[in-house]
Amino acid sequence: MRTRPHYSCALAPTAGVVDTARLAERLGYRRVWLFDSPALHGDMWVALARIASGTDRIGLATGVAVPGLRHPMVTASAIGSVHELAPGRLVAAVGTGYTARHALGQQPVPWADTVRYVRQVRALLSGEIVEIDGRPCQMTHLPGFAPSRPIDVPLWVAASGPKGSAAARELDAPGVVMTSVPADGDHGWAQCAVLRFGTVLRPGEDHTSPRVIEAAGPGYASVVHAVWQKAGTAVDAMPGGNAWRTALEAERPERERHLVAHQGHLSRLTERDRGVVTAAGPAILEPGWTGDAASIAARLDAAGAAGVTEVVYVPAGPDIPGELRAFAQAAQS
Repeated sequence: MRTRPHYSCALAPTAGVVDTARLAERLGYRRVWLFDSPALHGDMWVALARIASGTDRIGLATGVAVPGLRHPMVTASAIGSVHELAPGRLVAAVGTGYTARHALGQQPVPWADTVRYVRQVRALLSGEIVEIDGRPCQMTHLPGFAPSRPIDVPLWVAASGPKGSAAARELDAPGVVMTSVPADGDHGWAQCAVLRFGTVLRPGEDHTSPRVIEAAGPGYASVVHAVWQKAGTAVDAMPGGNAWRTALEAERPERERHLVAHQGHLSRLTERDRGVVTAAGPAILEPGWTGDAASIAARLDAAGAAGVTEVVYVPAGPDIPGELRAFAQAAQS
């Protein structure tokens, strides 16, 4: 019989992330997942190490580590370092890096390269010799310089879409992280996490409420960013989209627009994003999980019935603690 999924949270690596993680631990969140977009916020591995040292039991996860940002040995060593600080608490999920790579002006890492990267990191953690860039590599740390091999940290895959799912199956990944609840409950993974943004509505709130705009707006804005990134002028078909694109084009020349288009991704509204969110009206409530506490609890139950084992809530806006408290209360109802 399916049960309600665990609830976790995804955060940007900021100076205050340890305090936020401590709150999440007190509120019963299973894991803290951290974004890996170094052009937009701090270093994910530094923040994970800080959380590992500053909390007692909450799980840790990369949400998600991007191959194109680090040599496989760097990632393997980072995994070992965090595992040493918090044994058994880390999950290292790997993906192609849609936002992280676009913010650098690059395409996401091809899936074939991502699969090879996961295999290389997995082999390094096992203590094996693996060829990387034409030369043999191995974790050769002496005792006391890193955990002894094998380092037992599960490597998950960000598997949204058919190519991601195929890669996860090819790797026989122990778990996957997705951006939507799988339509077919028999997806085949023992562990399936789903990222969901949005906000828990308070009595009397709707899309016009300033708090809702700030908390649900970043999720809607991320859809705008994705439409622009994929098809440029296609964003004009969205309410306020033409004004958003015009403001972006006035701010930076064409070859530099990727530097600012994704600012605040799933975290905070820029003034440019606030305009397109306001113009969207009630549509800002649609992409994520925004509704009253009862509706959030019902969505959790439906996700569990579809085989989701963990819902990763992405709080946004100026009051992250308040968002975490409201979602935890809904999840526990």
